[in-house]
Formats: sequence, C-alpha cells, structure tokens
Amino acid sequence: MMRLAWYLTREVATYIFAALMVLLSLFVFFDLIGELGNIGKGGYSFAAATWYVLLEAPAHVYELLPVSVLIGAVFALSTLAGNSEIVVMRAAGVSLAQFARWLALVGLIFALLTVLIGEVLAPAATAEANRHRMKATKSVLAGNFRSGIWVKDGGQIVNIAAMLPDLSLRDVRILYLGRGTTLDRLLEARAAQYGGDGTWKLSDVRETQFLPDQAGTTLKTMPGAVWKSEVSPDMLAVLMVKPNDMSVMALMRYLDHLDQNKQRTQRYDLALWSKIFYPLACISMILIALPFALLQRRSSNVGVRIFLGILLGVGFNFLNRVVMHVGDLYSLPPMLITLLPSAVLFGLAGWMLWRVERA
Repeated sequence: MMRLAWYLTREVATYIFAALMVLLSLFVFFDLIGELGNIGKGGYSFAAATWYVLLEAPAHVYELLPVSVLIGAVFALSTLAGNSEIVVMRAAGVSLAQFARWLALVGLIFALLTVLIGEVLAPAATAEANRHRMKATKSVLAGNFRSGIWVKDGGQIVNIAAMLPDLSLRDVRILYLGRGTTLDRLLEARAAQYGGDGTWKLSDVRETQFLPDQAGTTLKTMPGAVWKSEVSPDMLAVLMVKPNDMSVMALMRYLDHLDQNKQRTQRYDLALWSKIFYPLACISMILIALPFALLQRRSSNVGVRIFLGILLGVGFNFLNRVVMHVGDLYSLPPMLITLLPSAVLFGLAGWMLWRVERA
C-alpha cells in the first residue's frame, strides 16, 4: 500500500507542478507586456522590468497554487483512470476513502507550501520588487491624496509628502493634538531618516507652537530634531503593498496599530482571515479532483470533465475576490465570510465523493 501511495503522490505532484509552471509562465509573460509601457522612465530598462516581473512571481505562485492543485490533480487522476490504473488499485483493495486520505495528504503538503510562500517568500519579494521599481524609475511613493500620505499615531497626525526608495521621508508635517482635539503645535521637516527604536531623525525643522486661548503662535527653526513615533518604515511600506500580499504577522501588527488609533480595520481583517483560510483550498481542490476522475471513466466526455474542473478552480478564485469586496462593502464578519469559499469547496467535495461511492 505504501508503494501505491508513493506512486499516486508522485504522479499527482508532478502534474500539479507542471500546471503551476504553465499558469505562472502565462502570468509572467502578461506582466512583462504590461511593464513595456514604463520602459524608458528614469533608468527603467528592459532588464529592470524583467527583474521586477520575476520578483512579483512568488505572489503569483501563492495565488495560483490552489487552482494548480485542482488542474494538476484532475489531469493526473484522469490519466491514471484512462490507463485503468485506478481500477487496478481499487481491485487491489484500495478503497475510495483510502484514495481520499492519500490525496488529502498531498493537498496538505501543498497547503503548507502555500503558507510558506505566502508568509515568507511572496511578501519579501513583493516589497523588494516595489523598491526596485521605485529606484529604477526614480519615483517616490505617494499616498492617495494630493497632499501625500496621512497616518494617525496616538495624539499625532502625520502627513508625509513622499517616501523615497531608501525608505527615507520627504516633506514631513507632524500635528500634535491637545485636549479636545485642539492643535498644540506643528512640526515641519524637509526630510526624515529612520534611526531605529521608534525614532526618526528630522532635518531642516520648523516648529510652530500654538499659544492657548488663541493668543497667537511662536515660530522656531532648527537644523535637526528627533521625532518619536510608532510609525516605522515597515508600517509605511504597507502602503506599497496590497493587503492580500502581506504576511499574517505584518497584517496583525498593522491591525494592532489601527485598533490603537481607533481606525477602520475591516479591509485588513478580511485580508488576515483570507490568508489564514486560503491554504485550506489546496485540500478541498484535490479532493474534488478525485470524483471528477472517477466519473469520467464512465463517460466518453473526458474533455468536458476536465474543462469543468478547470472552470471550478477559476470560479473559486472569482468567489474569493467577490467575498472580499462584499465583506468590506457590508461590514460582514471577516472570519465567517472568508471561510465561505473553502467551506463551499469542502462541502462540494464531500457531496461528490458520496455520490461516486453510492453510484
């Protein structure tokens, strides 16, 4: 039995990796085409665009793994069924439940691989890709507003005009709030460099102090100053990365910051729970592939079965995206709404296996 389990695992894993490579090649190719329009901006050459696209590849691998598991498993099991190898295995005493356990173990391995890529490789590669692109195009990171990035940190409201590729800041304004949200003082700096331990070194500083009872203001200029804040380059780098591209630990840290400052967290809560449940899709996908393969040997429409399996994988990705948007729009419970796609797949896989066992 162990030899049969190893043979099945090897065949399924081979087809899964083949499907992943085909899908990833397509995504990388289209990404490279999309970057051709930016070539020539600053020092952004074709080689720089190629490196940027390759650094984005781990994020695509993370997105494509569950779909690749389904497509690869459907092709692998279809081949085994077409060669009557599954029939021979069942005649040798391998039950449908045993097949499901073996495939679930393969799915668990790919689920762990998904976690590893999503938590370690993809976030680091995506952050490096953004820094590389900013440096190559000689551009800066700016917020969604004309005035730049706005961040609340306790009793401070910080406005940053731009963040440079070396993670230093340009044109920083820090508004210190007093009692009753009155403005106590305003600190303006031409540049800021992170010094570690929650401190920033400001240069070319101008401080405006607002006197009580609207008695006026005092103005002071300084060559430099130290700004203590919970805001760090890593936190600001969040603005360079979509929530779905962040690791669970990075999302938890940023959520804690938002909670402390009483800011809306729905979008990042959804991203967090989606990251937690997403790897489970690899297990449900591979379990769905088994009834597809077993059903097709009783039907001449092999291509139709495989097409339906691929369509199901694409549908899962679409459902996952829709759930995120609907959950954010209607402020639905993040844990329940992000569990829905994987729960639907598990239920569908169980129902299909039950139908095959009864047939």
